[in-house]
Amino acid sequence: MKIGELAKKSGLSAHTLRFYEKSGLLRATTRTQSNYRLYSQGDLDTAVFIRRAREIGFNLDEVGVFLSIRSDLSAHVCAEAKSLADRKIEEVTHKRDQLTQMLSALHKLSNACCGGSESAEYCTIIEALDQPQDH
Repeated sequence: MKIGELAKKSGLSAHTLRFYEKSGLLRATTRTQSNYRLYSQGDLDTAVFIRRAREIGFNLDEVGVFLSIRSDLSAHVCAEAKSLADRKIEEVTHKRDQLTQMLSALHKLSNACCGGSESAEYCTIIEALDQPQDH
């Protein structure tokens, strides 16, 4: 199949597929005489695998490790994949905690402000953001 069909079937754009190819994550199985990329069912499976991994937050390097494991399953152990997933869980948990703190701070700022049509000279949000923070 050509790249347009692969894009449609995989749920990825042709641009993204070309990017993954340049990144070494995906390779066209063959090329036509006129140099069009031709992709196989296996290439489609790989593209979908990449899409799923990216959708749940794995970066390109991590996807590359997963693909390396996937390409030679008998040479790897489950612990390798689990380690990547566990690191991602820690990363996402940390980001969630940071976002929770940010949300709390934003609510405090918003709740302290009257939100009226008065001059912003005494706006509590601007004043709070102007204050030095203790770290």
